[in-house]
Amino acid sequence: MNVVRQAQDVAIVSPYRIERTVNRFIKAQDLTIVSPYIIEELVDSFINSQDVKLSSKLLYRRTLKQYFNWVDKKGYLLSEIARPQLLEYKDELLFSGMSSLTVGSYITSVRRFYEWTEANKFYPNVAKGIKTPKRKQQFKKQPLLPAQATELLNYYQDKASRDYAIINLLLRTGLRTIEVIRASVEDITFKGSQRVLLIQGKGRDEKDNFVLLTDKTYQPIADYLATRGKVNSSEPLFTSVSNNSKGERLTTRTISYIAKEGLKAIGLDERSFTAHSLRHTTAVNILRAGGSLETAQFTLRHSNPATTQIYTATLNEERRLQNSGEALIDSLY
Repeated sequence: MNVVRQAQDVAIVSPYRIERTVNRFIKAQDLTIVSPYIIEELVDSFINSQDVKLSSKLLYRRTLKQYFNWVDKKGYLLSEIARPQLLEYKDELLFSGMSSLTVGSYITSVRRFYEWTEANKFYPNVAKGIKTPKRKQQFKKQPLLPAQATELLNYYQDKASRDYAIINLLLRTGLRTIEVIRASVEDITFKGSQRVLLIQGKGRDEKDNFVLLTDKTYQPIADYLATRGKVNSSEPLFTSVSNNSKGERLTTRTISYIAKEGLKAIGLDERSFTAHSLRHTTAVNILRAGGSLETAQFTLRHSNPATTQIYTATLNEERRLQNSGEALIDSLY
């Protein structure tokens, strides 16, 4: 049985055993004469030395097995593996149809492995400087065009006042569904002359942020609250109407269902259109209306400006399609 696998930590595996395994690995010029057991034992030594989660260790094992299988299949000598071969490996992974994210995990495993062999003076780091593929920055959920947002609001005007108020709030403030269900009636207050809704943001324990409630945002909420009669300020801003949980706080699933119903009704039934699409819609439409990236960042409460930056890609694509150089050429000949 593999000695390293029996050990819970590489620290209790004999350093002599590891060094002997590495030496046998290095001295072999061809993988065909290296026992798979030796390579597996070396990989085990590396994996057990890493202070990472079990899932990461399993990922290392799978990706390194694939890497050494590739080296074997290509017929490369171990002494031949250098930057050109590793770049070839990366290109073949990309060509196979893997996403940039997946290829990145494979390359990271190989880099970490060779960093470990060099740090322990076993073998030079031949993967130094090999970069992971650039990930295309995009958001998974699609934003709505202004006309589509208007159509969605029109759809809900004939529905329950609660649902209309929720969708209107999402579209005009960019709130997350979790922030909506956490809101209470008493969270509607004023900062100076501006009416705001205090919110408990993502990863927060307190309601230390807010969104502005313009008249167009607030009035549907007020109309909905009026249908509930006398409302205690500590009550949830939006409550359930189902028999099992009437009067209780909504769940994010309920809001997602409400949004999906309307999106489907106006023809946006793809998986890329969800309740979270309304948050993206707020950001993109702020930019469409001439707002700055900073304004969009403040509204969505992004701590990192780079997160907000991705929304400019949508506008750039729209402008590219609307003002194409190809169409200008067609006007000439």
